[in-house]
Amino acid sequence: MKKKLIEVALPLEAINKESAREKSIRHGHPSTLHLWWARRPLAACRAVLFASLVDDPSSLPEQFPTEADQDRERQRLFRLIEKLVLWENSNNSAVLDEAHAEILKSTTGNPPPIYDPFCGGGSIPLEAQRLGLEAYGSDLNPVAVLITKALIEIPPRFVGQPPVNPAAKQKMSGKGMWTGSRGLADDVRYYGQWMGEQAWERIGQLYPKAELPKEHGGGEGTVIAWLWTRTAKCPNPACGAQMPLVRSFALSVKPGKKVSVIPKIDHAANTVRFEVSLSSDEPGVPPKSGRGAKFRCLLCQQVAPEQHIKAEGAAGRMGQQLMAMVAEGRNGRIYLSPSQEQLSIAQAAQPASGPEEELANDPRNLWCIPYGLRRFRDLFTPRQLVAMTTFSNLVNEARQQAMADGSTSERADAIAMYLAFAVDKASDRNTSLCAWEPNMDRMRGTFGRQALPMVWDYGETNPFAGASGDFLGCVKSLCEALEPLNSPLLGIVRQLDATSLPIDGPRMVFSTDPPYYDNIGYADLSDFFYVWLRQSIGNIFPDICSTLLVPKKQELVATPYRFDGSKERAQEFFQDGFAKAFARMRQAQHPDYPLTIFYAFKQSESDRNKDDDTPSQASTGWETMLEGLIRAEFHVTGTWPMRSELQTRNISRGTNALASSIVLVCHPRSATAPITTRKDLLASLKKELPHALRNLQKGNIAPVDLAQAAIGPGMAVFSRYNKVLETDGSPMRVRTALALINQGLDEVLSELESEFDADTRWALAWFEQHQFQEGAYGEAEVLATAKALSISHLAETDILHSRAGKVRLLRREELSDDWDPSAIDRLTVWEVTQHLIRSLDQMGEKETANLKAKIGGMAEIARDLAYRLYTLCERKGWAEEAGFYNSLVVAWPSMASEAFELK
Repeated sequence: MKKKLIEVALPLEAINKESAREKSIRHGHPSTLHLWWARRPLAACRAVLFASLVDDPSSLPEQFPTEADQDRERQRLFRLIEKLVLWENSNNSAVLDEAHAEILKSTTGNPPPIYDPFCGGGSIPLEAQRLGLEAYGSDLNPVAVLITKALIEIPPRFVGQPPVNPAAKQKMSGKGMWTGSRGLADDVRYYGQWMGEQAWERIGQLYPKAELPKEHGGGEGTVIAWLWTRTAKCPNPACGAQMPLVRSFALSVKPGKKVSVIPKIDHAANTVRFEVSLSSDEPGVPPKSGRGAKFRCLLCQQVAPEQHIKAEGAAGRMGQQLMAMVAEGRNGRIYLSPSQEQLSIAQAAQPASGPEEELANDPRNLWCIPYGLRRFRDLFTPRQLVAMTTFSNLVNEARQQAMADGSTSERADAIAMYLAFAVDKASDRNTSLCAWEPNMDRMRGTFGRQALPMVWDYGETNPFAGASGDFLGCVKSLCEALEPLNSPLLGIVRQLDATSLPIDGPRMVFSTDPPYYDNIGYADLSDFFYVWLRQSIGNIFPDICSTLLVPKKQELVATPYRFDGSKERAQEFFQDGFAKAFARMRQAQHPDYPLTIFYAFKQSESDRNKDDDTPSQASTGWETMLEGLIRAEFHVTGTWPMRSELQTRNISRGTNALASSIVLVCHPRSATAPITTRKDLLASLKKELPHALRNLQKGNIAPVDLAQAAIGPGMAVFSRYNKVLETDGSPMRVRTALALINQGLDEVLSELESEFDADTRWALAWFEQHQFQEGAYGEAEVLATAKALSISHLAETDILHSRAGKVRLLRREELSDDWDPSAIDRLTVWEVTQHLIRSLDQMGEKETANLKAKIGGMAEIARDLAYRLYTLCERKGWAEEAGFYNSLVVAWPSMASEAFELK
């Protein structure tokens, strides 16, 4: 069997760079078609699929007999991949045709179909289709199925066809004008505009203009958003006022444009009202204190505990109060104090209906349920409900209008589907869980995170104002993503449980991004969109939209609340489901090509080794996924960390989040695979793991991802055997193997210390005990003596501070501003590392690249120390400090590029 390129080598840095860059691309990106959580980057999917089908040159000795020949050919393929992953080449027919030609060469002109059984947002099937391959996808989740259909199944039916709307028919249409899906997108835009006009006629009176002050031109201005706060009755019997539950009084914090609301207390009327203030003075302390739902009454200063707020919400007694309005003025956006007219119009909205279905009560997701928002209709203000039901009902009317204009029923169905997606996009910005962002002067969407947490002061957008949440804006961005979809190959997407995959028919190549144990409850979250999709296009897709809510019973996630709180039963369900799904994949997998799995679950759970009861690290998420993979008799043959997060220069914040997906490359394990023992497994890990980990570090794997990436080469050793027997003759569990792999990782990183100078080894040992805090001089001296050093000797370096019987490591802010490594006789890896981090944090990559160049070869050893320090900090729970070491490594390639440009 020929080895594929993905099993030998990849241009990983180019793939990772483009994957991260994708996060900043919005216009025209397929992700803007409809929100889906945790999509895999298109660049990574494209590269993985291509490299899974193309032969590695080492498998073609008749064409490439020497290693030099093979390396030259590999570099040629790398250059093609580097072009292939560029965003600008996503629809470049020349580049895609070149890639397809390479695939045809390696597959004897008969490439296998690609199948993603957990298709989610559709990235993998879409990229298979772009590469000219048959693309199949399935998912249990109806929202995921509809999204993937909208990407790979519907556009090919209308590629190159002109629009059917009357406005387009009156235009001059030249040959070739309607390439790709431009004609279909033009229809969606036209009937979206029609929907907007119809909606305005029906409910436009609910969105009045506001009187503008003279300094902003006077007259009337369009209101972009109304800013509200929730209220609850004060628990003080002597007060009983409606307490504003305000999180912040700030409306805008932009320099020179600070705006806030000032609470005006009326003790006689026992009320609070709000006025907008343009003063830069602090508006005072808001009533919300600390975490949770604890609020102070602005009238009597009584603090209402969280239990009281929950009880008021659960009883349906929580109200709302208008705090301010945001309008378009002559010179930009302005903030206005509330008016009774505006309040009365908002209160006049009377929704006739709304989604009555209840939210899934998963306690892990910080839902808003404890505060009385139990049904999906509860997430919307009355005016928002009127708007959403109006737009949703208009989708089917737009379909009928398209039919009246001469559209076929199939095309009208497609138009309606994309318009329903636009309604879904608008719904994300039209709930009472949308917070106003004072630093950006804009509305945040409902899904600022993968949950539905409570929002106390929220913004209500105007869907006709041309700002965030505007319906026509949603149509426009959707069409930008639809237009470039130009594949003539018809993809096939079905709603299907992955444990019931078809095994008859042609052999497929499976590539997938499966659920991550208990990380995200996609079904629970996607109910939010499904209730509107079912209302607007349920009649077009009756089979897919046959259930009241998204199916959850078979969803492969380990959610204890679905098993009466039992983590064990949830884990067993997840593991059994994965084993069944992988077993089906094994039966249908083409034997000449590898299965590829994207997985991004962070190891975080503590466990204990059963032999010596010492603590180790393992991960239930990884364990259960791998257990299913191995039970299905797959063998891990390769592993690649695909980084997909943008780098940040603010390196002290947000840098410990998992940044990579680990791509596992697997083949069915041979029926003649041997049995081995724990002792022999440890010997194999000792022999093979260090080399694999050093290669990962050479590829600049982020320290935060190293433990995840180490699973691949470790499991490659473990999974090559039919069984690994423990000392008592029982088969070794995957969990034990993971612990041994992590133990091996610790040993490899510990062995790095041999390349550090003695001063650095002392600093590392002291840091492990005290970080940057003080310790006793005597303790420091004993540690120094053991390393043939002295404290006085160490004090001569840029490492420590010693005074009055106390010793501590120098903090980074105490390091010298004019530090010059070339002028120091006894340079230590410790001080080099800390100076590099200080420079990166304060001056950015360019200046740090200059410093790195001055340091010379020792800079590479400093990077090794950063790996070691990150692991130590992670184990100690020093998350913020760990972030600095992670960011130094992540920034390394960029600094290398900066240094190259400076030469």
